[in-house]
Amino acid sequence: MSAHVEVVSTDFRRAKVKVSPGTYLVDVLGEACKKMNLKSDNYELKHKQKLVDLTGPFRTSGLSPGAKLELVQKSKSASVVSIALDVNGQRYIKKLPSDMTLWKVMRQFESTEKGLNITAKSVPRGTNSGQLYFEAPVVNIMGREYSALEDLQKTLSQCGISSGSIVLRVTFKSTDQTLFDAMQEIGRYLNDGEQEQQPKAEENTVQVAEEPQGDDAPAENAPEAEPAITEAQPGAPAESSTAPDLMDVDEPPAEASAAADPLQPTDVFSAPSSSVPAATRTREDDSVYEPTIAHAQLRQQQLLKRAQNTRLKSDDELAAIAAQEATRLAKITRVEVKVRFPDQTSAVWVVTTHENASFLYQAIRSVMAHPTQPFKLIIPGPKTTIQESDKRLIATYRLKGRELMHLVWEDSASPAARKEPFLKGSVASKAKEVVVPEVPEGVSYGADEPVAGPSSKKPANSGKEKSLDPEAVKKKLSKFLGLGKK
Repeated sequence: MSAHVEVVSTDFRRAKVKVSPGTYLVDVLGEACKKMNLKSDNYELKHKQKLVDLTGPFRTSGLSPGAKLELVQKSKSASVVSIALDVNGQRYIKKLPSDMTLWKVMRQFESTEKGLNITAKSVPRGTNSGQLYFEAPVVNIMGREYSALEDLQKTLSQCGISSGSIVLRVTFKSTDQTLFDAMQEIGRYLNDGEQEQQPKAEENTVQVAEEPQGDDAPAENAPEAEPAITEAQPGAPAESSTAPDLMDVDEPPAEASAAADPLQPTDVFSAPSSSVPAATRTREDDSVYEPTIAHAQLRQQQLLKRAQNTRLKSDDELAAIAAQEATRLAKITRVEVKVRFPDQTSAVWVVTTHENASFLYQAIRSVMAHPTQPFKLIIPGPKTTIQESDKRLIATYRLKGRELMHLVWEDSASPAARKEPFLKGSVASKAKEVVVPEVPEGVSYGADEPVAGPSSKKPANSGKEKSLDPEAVKKKLSKFLGLGKK
C-alpha cells in the first residue's frame, strides 16, 4: 500500500512525494527538494508549525496519508546535537555539531575514549594469524544502516539529525580486504572528497606550523576544531614522555616515511660499539653541581608556592582541558616510533592515525631473526605496556612527535633467541651508528644566569664588586636554608 504527502515551499511551489510505511522522512525531504531543484542540506520539514523528525520512517511519524508539509529554510549555523554512540552494547555520550560527518563522529569518539577503535578494527583469519582483515563499521540510525564510504560521509544533518538527541548504534561486518588495503582505500577516498577544500586546508597547515606545540597539520579524516562539548576523561593515561636519548638521533629524511611497505622500518641503528655508556665518559668538576644563592632563592619560591592554597579545577574547566587535548591529539597525523631491542640495536617506524598495536607487533616480527618468540613493548617512564590488540597507537597511548619503546622478552622466550642477534641479517646489514652530539663540559645553568665551570674564564670584576670567599658563600647558604645546627 502506497500513499503520498504534499510538500509546499515558501514560494508556494508544491511537490507530491510517494511514501510507504518504510519510507524515511529524510528521503521525502530529498525527493521534494530534487523536484524543486533545491539543495536538501539547506531545508527541513514542518507539520502544523512543528519540526518533523527526519530520522524515522513514515509509519512512526504520526503523519497521515496526504499530509501537507512545509519546506522551510534551515539555520545556516550548525546546531549542537547530543550523540549517544552505542558500540557493541557500550555507550558513549558527546555533544557534537550537526554538520559533522558520520565518519568524523566516530573518529571524534575514538580520539577521546580510551581504547575505542571503530574505523580501523581488524581480526586475524584462518591459519595465517599474521594477516589482519578489516571489519567495516555499520552505523544504524533508527533502523537505517549506513555502511558504504559514501554513506559515512553524510553529515548528521543530511541523515535527518539537526537537533535534540539521538542514538547511533555501531556494529561491524567482516570484509575480504586486508587492513592495509582498506586503510589505503579509505585514505584515497577521503583525499578525493576533500580536494575542493585543499586551499583552505593548506592555510590551516601554515597556522598550525606556527603554533608552539609543534604538532602536525590536522589529519585528513580527523575531527576538525569543532565546537564540541567533550566530557573529561579523568582515567585517561597521561601523555608518554619521549626519552632523552631519542633526541640524539638525527631525524630521518622525509622520503623515508613514504616507504612502499609500511612494515619495513625507515631507519635501523646498530648497537653501541663501546660497552661503556656515553654519559659516563663526560667529566664535570664538582663545583658545577654546587648550589648558588639563585638556586636557594628559586627553591624558596617553590616552597612558598606549594604552601599556598589552590582552587581545584571545576568540571567545566576539566572538560575544556580534555576537549583541548583531544583536539590537539586529533591534529597528529604521524608519529615516529623508535623501538630499542634487547641487544641494544633499534629501528624506527612511522605510525599514522590508522595503525594499531597489532600493526607494530607485525612490523617488528618482520625484522626479527626469531619471529615466533614472544615479546612485549613497554613505554618508559610510566612503564605502560602496549598489548597486541586492535587499539590505535596514537589515540590510545597519546603518542606524539617521536616516541621510544623498549622491547622485552617474555619469560617463555627461548635462551637461544636471547643470546643471538635480534635482527635478521638482511635488516642488520642496513644498520647505521647512532650519532651522539658532543656536550660542552664545564658549564652549568642556574636559575637565572649561566655559572662558569672551573675551565671557564671569569669576567673581570668591576671596581665596586668584591670577590666572594667560597667558604663564606657556603656558610651563608647553609644559614639561609636552615641547615646549620640549632
